[in-house]
Amino acid sequence: MIEVRRSEERGHARHGWLESFHTFSFAWYHDPAHMGFRSLRVINEDRVEPGEGFGSHSHRDMEIVSYVVDGALEHADSMGSGSVIRPGDVQLMRAGTGVTHSEYNPSKVEPVHFLQIWILPGQEGLEPAYEQLHFAPAERAGRLRVVASPDGRDGSLRLAQDAVVLASLLAPGESVRHTLAPGRGAWVQVVRGDLHLGEHALRAGDGAAVEGERELLLEGRREPSELLLFDLA
Repeated sequence: MIEVRRSEERGHARHGWLESFHTFSFAWYHDPAHMGFRSLRVINEDRVEPGEGFGSHSHRDMEIVSYVVDGALEHADSMGSGSVIRPGDVQLMRAGTGVTHSEYNPSKVEPVHFLQIWILPGQEGLEPAYEQLHFAPAERAGRLRVVASPDGRDGSLRLAQDAVVLASLLAPGESVRHTLAPGRGAWVQVVRGDLHLGEHALRAGDGAAVEGERELLLEGRREPSELLLFDLA
């Protein structure tokens, strides 16, 4: 079964410096039918104006993944980590017993467009940790590249959850397949462009929950597309 979550159905907030779309319930946006999917709790698509950002705030017991689409995002946290995240970079912050952090757009002229993803950890009270890796376009073109996994396979970020995050760039007409092990589900999130998931046409901002399927076929359509696939226990 494939259930599509259309872009325009998401929660939407505009705060002047920030425009945010919420795939699942978040902050003021509450939808009992969309509280998350398996261990995937949050997918927020954010656009932050130049020189603006999220001031220092705290999290705990969450695996927080940041994926920049356009622009740059500057990160600083109470662990002493500091970095600038750009397209192709994937950042993982394990909030564990508690982390305070901030995220800003360092540019004076260019907005930053990114996805913030929260995954529930398999265990609470873990030691906070930080990782950031770069995955060049060539690594994601025409294939599903593992960018996060519980065992750090293929040089990916290491998640404290039985979840695998894969990224792909598809040219029009190009396709990839992904096999789900028995009992596992998947969430597909279209970052940009348009594609087919089986018989379902998806476009930027759309997501899809997949249950009870053995194989997923993802095919690029009219525009180059970028996607994330979450393979979840």
